[in-house]
This record gives sequence, C-alpha cells and structure tokens, in this order.
Amino acid sequence: MQQTIAKELEIEGVGLHSGIKSILKLKPAKINTGIVFVRTDLNGAKPISATYDNVIDTKNCTCIGYDKSNMVSTIEHLMSALYIMQIDNVIVEVSAPEMPIIDGSAQTFLQKMQEIGVTKQNTPRKYVKVLKKVDVADDKGNAISLEPSDDFHINFVIEFPSKIVGRQEFDGIIDQEIFVKEIAPCRTFCEKYQVDYLRSIGLIKGGSLENGVVLDGDTILNPGGFKVKNECVNHKVLDAIGDMYTAGCSVLGKLTANKTGHYHNNLILKTLFADKTNYQIIEKE
Repeated sequence: MQQTIAKELEIEGVGLHSGIKSILKLKPAKINTGIVFVRTDLNGAKPISATYDNVIDTKNCTCIGYDKSNMVSTIEHLMSALYIMQIDNVIVEVSAPEMPIIDGSAQTFLQKMQEIGVTKQNTPRKYVKVLKKVDVADDKGNAISLEPSDDFHINFVIEFPSKIVGRQEFDGIIDQEIFVKEIAPCRTFCEKYQVDYLRSIGLIKGGSLENGVVLDGDTILNPGGFKVKNECVNHKVLDAIGDMYTAGCSVLGKLTANKTGHYHNNLILKTLFADKTNYQIIEKE
C-alpha cells in the first residue's frame, strides 16, 4: 500500500554550492500526492513535483523546477532515502534554492525517517514495470540502459585514473539491508582540482571535508578515509536510486550504467517514457 511519513520532520543544514542555510520540513501527504517540493522562502511559489519531466538541470546535481526563480537543487540524496523507505506521498518544504547537503550522503535523511516511521494508506502503490530494453550511449564511453526485471537491480561501473578509486563496480538488487549498510553512508566525492575550479566560479561555497570525500591524486584528504568499501561507486548508485525515483513511483527494472551521472539518469527515464510500449504502470496490494 502507499505510505507517507508518520509525522512532520525537520532537518537543517547548508547548501553545498550556495553555502546558504537551508531548513527542510517533511510533512505527511494524502494518497496520490507523490513527492512534492515547495519553496517556503518564495511567496506563493508553485509546488514542484519531483518527476523526471520537471528536472531542469543535471550539472553537478539533480535540480527540479519551472525556472531559476522557482527551483530546488540537489534533491537526489533525499529522494534516495524516500525510495528505500517506500514513501509515496510527502510534502517537502525547503527554505532555500538548495537542499541541505548534511554530510554528502543519504544517511541522516534515512535515520530521521526511520525514527519517525511511516503511515500506511488505503490505496495500492504504483510501480513502473520496464517491458523492454531502452538504452542511451555517447562517443565518450558513457552508456546507460533499463531492461525488464522483477526487482530494482543496479549494475554501475566507474573508472578513474586515480589508483585510490580506479575501476569500481556495484551489482545487486536494491533492498533495505544493502541500502543501509553499503549505500546510505556513501558521500559525494570529487578531485581537489575540481574543488579548486568550482570554487573559482563561485560554486561549492558550503563544501568541506565534513560533507564530501576529496581526492588529491592517490591521497584521500579526509582524515577518516573512506567509510565503506567502494564508497565512490556506491555513491553513484545512491544518486541513481534518487534519480530513478523521479519516475514518479518505484521502478521494476535493471539499470546498467557505465561512467554516467545525473544527466544520463534523467535521459534514460525520458527515453523510457517516450514510448508507451516500453513500460507499464502496475499496482500491488
């Protein structure tokens, strides 16, 4: 059955790129509401449904909105936690253009929702069942596909020149046990030269070693090192889970991704939904 959160939840933090303090309030919602974001710092702002067709930017994060005056960026970590908690309906109020980055993972979002629990609702959940394979590739070696599966399965490969990352692969069905142990704690990551560049153009004003993993060649600048084995590829899986939840409901299919990111995640959903013979919306009781 569909679910919402059991009671209101509030989380505070700063935006990764803006450095602006952001107050996040999650509120229970009625059946068939979906996941809806509302900018509380804007008077009368139109609510934004967290769906793939409302994604307006995928550079460095997933951003939903109607234009730059009414948008919310970096939604993917919260969306990933909402997916694994099977939250179908929730109002997400945010007091800034950017979500709080917290520690760069989904762990705080997950733990807070686990603490308050969920409320079952009296309508069956909807699922997007992939009926035939769809894929997208480019000339840079980036490739992504969705194909039929009875579960939500992800196979993700990354490859970086840094020996500390190198080639990493995740392959498995996304269930709560795997998510809690291997995915939720995994932080966003980047190379130090990327940090220097992004700061030079006015981004990651809220970034620090407290909310991301920074690599400098073959060295991790974070004192504690990685939190889990293959943290880098597992964070890409975390992002992909959140991005796939913008399908509007849970996906039953296998996602195979090679060296891809938010742009490709959004593109594969657009490709899937472009042809009604590619998928079926089903209900489970």
